[in-house]
Amino acid sequence: MKNANWVEEPDGYLNRTPIWQFILVTILFALWAIAASLNDILITQFKAVFNLSDFSTAFVQSAFYGGYFVIAIPASMFIKKNSYKLGIIAGLAAFSLGCFLFFPASRLVTYQIFLFAIFIEAVGLSFLETSADPYSSILGPRKSATVRLNISQTMNAVGDIIGILLGKYLIFTDGNLKEEMSRMSKSAAVEFGKEQLGRTLEPYKYVLIVLVIMIILFAVTKFPTGKPKVKEGEKQATFGEAMGYLIHNHRYWHGVGAQFLYMGVQTGVWSFTMRLALDMFPSFNERFVANFMLYSYICFFIGRFVASYLLSKLPETWVLLAYSLLGTLMIVYTTFVPNITAIYAAAGVSALMGPCWPTIFARTLETVEDKRFTETSSAFIVMAIVGGAVLPAFQGLLSDATNMQLSFILPAIEFALVGLYFFSELKHDTHPMANKSNS
Repeated sequence: MKNANWVEEPDGYLNRTPIWQFILVTILFALWAIAASLNDILITQFKAVFNLSDFSTAFVQSAFYGGYFVIAIPASMFIKKNSYKLGIIAGLAAFSLGCFLFFPASRLVTYQIFLFAIFIEAVGLSFLETSADPYSSILGPRKSATVRLNISQTMNAVGDIIGILLGKYLIFTDGNLKEEMSRMSKSAAVEFGKEQLGRTLEPYKYVLIVLVIMIILFAVTKFPTGKPKVKEGEKQATFGEAMGYLIHNHRYWHGVGAQFLYMGVQTGVWSFTMRLALDMFPSFNERFVANFMLYSYICFFIGRFVASYLLSKLPETWVLLAYSLLGTLMIVYTTFVPNITAIYAAAGVSALMGPCWPTIFARTLETVEDKRFTETSSAFIVMAIVGGAVLPAFQGLLSDATNMQLSFILPAIEFALVGLYFFSELKHDTHPMANKSNS
């Protein structure tokens, strides 16, 4: 397809990056990050209002990332049949519905209704990620696909920061919620809890407005298909054919496994950093400990920005292996040091998580040489997000059985295994320096 701004190559990539379209797609990365970081706020809020165990609070992430897992394959089939653009619009619509459901949930004051709203929200986000992750890498020349995806993923950190600020100032108050409720009679505590749950609506009002604007912008903007051209007489690949191709691609499944483990690291650390601070220092309040998440997301942004520079100079596997090993050591420090520096280490490790998701995604997708299977293979990588649903729940169980600080040993082990994946990828790195080292 020819256009004044781009030419689509036979493999679906473009001869140049259309700036406006790339900006719109990149904004999506900030939007789903806002939703994810608000979950960290909700976990802390729900813990006090509903008097939940750490295992029960992890259900917030289970509902969120479980929605990704359930919908990723149907989303990929929808995109394959239609287009990336329609997949994005469908995702924005479902995301909007999930945000809207927070309004009746806050009135019903039932944890399960909130979980359902979060699940519906995640259904929309699954459409967005299944569309936007591969689409960002395709919106330009093939040789710069990883760089493009890392640029888009940098907006995750921006969205995380926006989300935590919305939660800090619109949901949390200056008091310690659990301590305040403990001093009240049962009936007064129930009413106060309802009032605090009502505060969770505030950030979602603004998110809904942005989502409506984005739906309109995507509807009126022309986008490239981003799909490889089907040769004359050749049919589009079916799901069965894609599975037949992928089942023998061991590197691909190693990448999916690494993404599963990485999501356990990111979600586990971010879900429980505020809980760790409140557990170690009961005098802290929710609004104050939100600062640690703000530091986390700033570190995440810096780490991804630095990694983008390093990835342009050094082999991906060298950079990510170093990040993974240093990250493992920092989480081990968080687990065993009994003072406030442990919390700063939990925040600082985010700098070393920054480049993991986009680099694993892009490397794993590159193992799929037949681009007819891009949508299906992308969906399985997105489904690996379910690691954020499963592994933090185990961390919550470990916390309930021991204590919150010791539970951080689980993401430390997971990060070490991610490092092992990048070690196994050293021999596959195409960077000239890596080749020289391996020869």
